[in-house]
Amino acid sequence: MIELKNVTRRFGDTVAVDNINLTIETGEVCVLVGSSGCGKSTTLRMINRLLPHSAGNILVDGEDIAAMNPEQLRLNMGYVIQGTGLFPHWTVARNIAMVPQLLKWPRDRIDARVNELMTLLDLDPTVHANKYPQQLSGGQAQRVGVARALAADPNILLMDEPFGALDAITRENLQMEMLRIQKQVRKTTVFVTHDIDEALKLATRIAVMDRGRIIQHDTPENILRHPASEFVENLVGKQDRGLKLMSLRPVRELMNPHRGPKRADPGVEGLREEDSIRLALSVMLWRGLQEVSVFNAHGEETGVITRERIIREGA
Repeated sequence: MIELKNVTRRFGDTVAVDNINLTIETGEVCVLVGSSGCGKSTTLRMINRLLPHSAGNILVDGEDIAAMNPEQLRLNMGYVIQGTGLFPHWTVARNIAMVPQLLKWPRDRIDARVNELMTLLDLDPTVHANKYPQQLSGGQAQRVGVARALAADPNILLMDEPFGALDAITRENLQMEMLRIQKQVRKTTVFVTHDIDEALKLATRIAVMDRGRIIQHDTPENILRHPASEFVENLVGKQDRGLKLMSLRPVRELMNPHRGPKRADPGVEGLREEDSIRLALSVMLWRGLQEVSVFNAHGEETGVITRERIIREGA
């Protein structure tokens, strides 16, 4: 879907992005991660031509973006930034409808799409559609920003540290929303963050950048198990990589399944099949348990996960 070939970006004598090559497959989430000033946001903004590249080629679906109309290119890409970038004097519904209106969609189609996206992002249209951005919490405003980016059903979603200004709880909730939405809509996504834990949670593949270059481009698991340099090793953490590996695996992989789902006893607490093995271990240690029940999306108990198996096979 997206291919960068020997791409460089200079600001005067300063090289911000230095001869990088990167291929992002259709439907995957590629997270660009690295310290401040490493070139990750510059790389993102070159993809939709908010910044021109100084050398090399950027292809989208096989076509060189230098030959495309920049406005048309951007209309076909969703773009989410930190701080949302919402128009303060427009209602939530009008903010979300911006690109479909530019594309001259019929009014009834726009209204249906706004309601669909607000529902998808857990924003009740009857409550929030006519509010203004300043009447929303930070998390709600960021959800509106994501909805606006998805409004015209673009093939590509570009996200530049979208959750960076939010508190830890809201940020984690929106990360979970992103994972849920990605399962449903399967957008090719380029996501910029400086938070390696966020990258590990969201990415199909991670591109680690340092001083304008891509140091390693691989799956989260391979980056944890086989960091390509000391810089990458320091970024992912030397001492807690085992726990981070546990965070990549769902409970369903290590649970001991029942022969068939069974109705849960009232009051029984447990884990969901999609919860991480790291969370399972944390729950057991906190509660002093050797095993915990596991439930499916319908609330049926489908198995148990044991501390012994996590320790033996978790990483």
